[in-house]
Amino acid sequence: MMSKGLEGKHIVLTGSRKTEEMSTLVEKQGGIPIVRPAQGTVFLDEKEVAPEIIRIVDEGVDWIVFTTGIGTETLFKSARNLGVYERFLTTIQNSNVASRGYKTRSVLKKLGIEPIAIDDDGTTQGLIRNLEEFDFNGQRVMIQLHGDSAPNLIRFLEGRGAVYSQILPYKHLTPDPQVLKSLCDEISSGKVDAVCFTTALQVRFLFDYARDTQYLSQIKNMFKDKVMAAAVGKITAEALHEEGIENILQPEKQRMGAMIMKLSRYYLENERNTDPY
Repeated sequence: MMSKGLEGKHIVLTGSRKTEEMSTLVEKQGGIPIVRPAQGTVFLDEKEVAPEIIRIVDEGVDWIVFTTGIGTETLFKSARNLGVYERFLTTIQNSNVASRGYKTRSVLKKLGIEPIAIDDDGTTQGLIRNLEEFDFNGQRVMIQLHGDSAPNLIRFLEGRGAVYSQILPYKHLTPDPQVLKSLCDEISSGKVDAVCFTTALQVRFLFDYARDTQYLSQIKNMFKDKVMAAAVGKITAEALHEEGIENILQPEKQRMGAMIMKLSRYYLENERNTDPY
């Protein structure tokens, strides 16, 4: 009988979507799924966004950085609801626009907006590389965020002397602290073999909790030597890198199922390489 890659492995799923489907896939590969939702809850917060949209329309900006397609779409929908859509669109068209991710660029293209800076690999770091040629000293920069705080981008802009502010169409409520505590305990004690992250937000919530509760050095050490961090895509992997995690497994296709199968193959290959026979 062919061995299954996840045989006896405890695999943590930190997402809040498709957990039953992913758990079944882990079990089919012989693993034991552990669901620890670290996503939190997300809700549209137009009351918070409205003043920022009006400020952009009234005062203008030198730069606006769009980082997600859904966040970009939501800003323009909110502008329409506020009755300032045309003015908002004109303001953006007269500003310098930077864009991260193909979904974001697709939304901007439909709006007739051509970014002058884009990422070269779908990541924030890729965007930063293409922003390095521009002078940001004293420039007013608005950054659209969606969950991920993009700390490297913020540091880059601060270092270049930009006057930046953030606009977040969606609010994110933190996950249950008890869930995060359980996850930190399980990682620190070596009770799990891998942790699967599907969004950068899950990474941020886990590591922010670990920082606040003195778990940080323990879980970083475990991710270095004993626990595999799996990321479903480039942005999620980038968030792990920013938290100091280097040993990251990432599938070629940015899909949850592909991540589980990649993890299974990883353990199978390790098993073959360590088999004395």
